[in-house]
Amino acid sequence: MRIANLSGRLVLITDQDTAVDVEQLSEGRFAADPQAVYARWAEFRAWASAITLPAGVPFAAADLGAPAPAARQILAIGLNYRDHAAESGFAVPDGLPPVFTKFASCVTGPVTDVRLPDGGQTDWEVELVMVIGTYAYQVAEQDAWDHVAGLTVGQDISERRTQLAGPAPQFSLGKSYPGFAPTGPYLVTPDAFADPGDLQLGCAINGEEVQKGRTSDLLLSVPVLIARLSAVLPLSPGDIVFTGTPAGVGLGRKPQRWLTDGDELVSYVTGIGELRQRFHS
Repeated sequence: MRIANLSGRLVLITDQDTAVDVEQLSEGRFAADPQAVYARWAEFRAWASAITLPAGVPFAAADLGAPAPAARQILAIGLNYRDHAAESGFAVPDGLPPVFTKFASCVTGPVTDVRLPDGGQTDWEVELVMVIGTYAYQVAEQDAWDHVAGLTVGQDISERRTQLAGPAPQFSLGKSYPGFAPTGPYLVTPDAFADPGDLQLGCAINGEEVQKGRTSDLLLSVPVLIARLSAVLPLSPGDIVFTGTPAGVGLGRKPQRWLTDGDELVSYVTGIGELRQRFHS
């Protein structure tokens, strides 16, 4: 199953890539608000699996918003691929990798224009993002997928000057400028994949591939992350987790490379879709 946020309304995506309005199809049983569905995720899944979708209507990717546009918690994982830890100059973490947040105001949909901070060093980090579907606290690893509503594509865009300034890193501030957390285009339920733990992801700048990896190379997989995170804090329906980025970011290049005015960044996860960001000064 694929759902999306189309112009602020929850929709189901058909096999023909058209959209069906959930509030209208359910005759008001489920609200139009895309975030509200996660609080009733099990009920929604049961309803959606029992219906036959009508034809739906065409739509433009630019009209899609974030699949979880008002998450209560946004957690992001650093150094969760061995090759990215190496290019960043860090040892592979022993235990849980660094965890930080991206503030909610930076979350956007899949097709956006992003303003580059003045005098900055703005970097890219393609990531698999999961959205929590049912309350998760002290969850066992073998039960973790049961708590995942679905998977989507994310970019952990990072302003390195801000992130690394001062006596201690400012990870969350440096990663939370407006537009620095595009997500989408769809939320895809785990059962839609042959193996939700092994997906290809990558991104390109102006057509040049800069990152490519597989989620099977995550040091801590989606189930392990849920188990480790939920051992400390509850994860609520609609929370989102950025799972980490593979090698190829600008910070780790020699010479280092940053996004510049006019660049177009296209990011993807196979089986989900792509993001498209245009940057300007």
